[in-house]
Amino acid sequence: MRRRWSIAGQLFALQVLVVTLLVGSATAGAVLLARRDARSAAIEKVTALAEAIARSPAVADALRSPDPVGALQPYAESTRLATHTDFIVVMAPDRTRYTHPTPALIGQRFAGSVAGALAGGSVVEEYRGSLGDSWRTVVPVRGEDGAIIGLVAVGITTEAINRTLLRQLPMVAAATGIALLLAAAGSWLLSRRLRRQTHGLGPAEMTRMYEYYDAVLHSVREGLVVVDRDGTVALVNDEARRLLGLSGDAPAEGPAAALGLPPGAAELIASRRPTSDEPVLAGDRVLVASQRETRFEGRTLGTVLTLRDHTELRELTGELDSVRGLTQALQAQAHEAANRLHTVLTLVELGRADEAIRLATDELAAAQQLTDRVVAAVEEPALAALLLGKSAQAGERGVELIVDEDSRVDGEPVPARDLLTVVGNLVDNALEAVAGTEPPRRVRVLVRQDGTGVLIRVRDTGPGLTPDQAAAAFRRGWSTKPGQGRGIGLSLVRQVAERYGGTYAITTDAEAGGAVLTVRLPVPS
Repeated sequence: MRRRWSIAGQLFALQVLVVTLLVGSATAGAVLLARRDARSAAIEKVTALAEAIARSPAVADALRSPDPVGALQPYAESTRLATHTDFIVVMAPDRTRYTHPTPALIGQRFAGSVAGALAGGSVVEEYRGSLGDSWRTVVPVRGEDGAIIGLVAVGITTEAINRTLLRQLPMVAAATGIALLLAAAGSWLLSRRLRRQTHGLGPAEMTRMYEYYDAVLHSVREGLVVVDRDGTVALVNDEARRLLGLSGDAPAEGPAAALGLPPGAAELIASRRPTSDEPVLAGDRVLVASQRETRFEGRTLGTVLTLRDHTELRELTGELDSVRGLTQALQAQAHEAANRLHTVLTLVELGRADEAIRLATDELAAAQQLTDRVVAAVEEPALAALLLGKSAQAGERGVELIVDEDSRVDGEPVPARDLLTVVGNLVDNALEAVAGTEPPRRVRVLVRQDGTGVLIRVRDTGPGLTPDQAAAAFRRGWSTKPGQGRGIGLSLVRQVAERYGGTYAITTDAEAGGAVLTVRLPVPS
């Protein structure tokens, strides 16, 4: 099957054709101009020579002499040979020739126009005479009294003019050849560059490839944002527009700042840093973003940002965390209950029933008191289960988790998944902060709802944070503990707070010396 011409090949052929036509037209124009210039130069030459001869006193004296032919023929021929003209004819006013390059024509009538010269002017014309086609000038010869006593005709044949022109043709041909070679070389270099850029594809192949890849990019389930090496967004597919909340009339390409992208996505695109599965907020969505650099044959082309909707998965994860927390709480309580039950049974076997009853009653009252306080203060069941679960986990770690008496949450002021994200991550961060410190190890939690929003404050008795650490604590990936997978919890808290237009801060407890993490979430209207 015959291969279709590539774009580079078609462009090269078209350029060669156009350049050839242009150079050919320019050469033809140059030849015509040269011919005209040669003709004009010949006319100027014969006109100047004719007027010089006509004004010569020797010519006027010879015309009045008894033998004009004998006096004028040698003079005319020597002048003709010296000036490289083809004929010089001196004649009487009645056209009788006194001189001519062909002696046999002397005495015969001059062939050509002389009326203008007899009237006192001059005649310039192209005429076919005895020597063939020629350009000639005829001027009058005047006596001392001003009367016309003769005529002088000087001419150069067209063949002689053409010979002069032919001598210039090699130079014109050389210039034409050099121009063609340079144009062909430039076209070849341009087509070679274009062939590299188009990979030798033809127009139909490129059109088909564009349609195919455009359809694929816009139909994939993942959001794609393609950025070139200059940081300009080259493509935002349909799924990315939906996930990023871009309107239908928003441009699909251009500078990232001009597309109205969410701040998290715009910052990630501008940074160009490689990342994998980084959470990014886009309105009320939590997206998982991955960014990598694109290369072709060792050249950097830009970056590609892929986006996946993590909102539904995060909702399921929140519910799972709630269930897991409740399960861990039950496991911890079951473990503690088993230990205390063994203690009670041992006391009974030892005959110390009163002490066994007192121990069982105290433990039941303490557990019931915590449950009653949490359930009474927090009507949101998922949050209550989370706090009870965290209390059991804290007990296993030797940490006392205290739910502040001022805590109060009625109903569901904000979605449960967001409340669980903030409270769960703040408590986990506080539990890690007090782990390994000297007793007493306490974490105090306040979750209070008022008319403007929800206040979450978690205090711990850990070592606290320096001002620099506090400023960086909510940044993704930052942590005081070594190891992978850390530095995510507080960044999620920051994203939730920013999504609601709330605030977040870390201060130092003046009394206990630990950290105080405060988050306020305005209640959506």
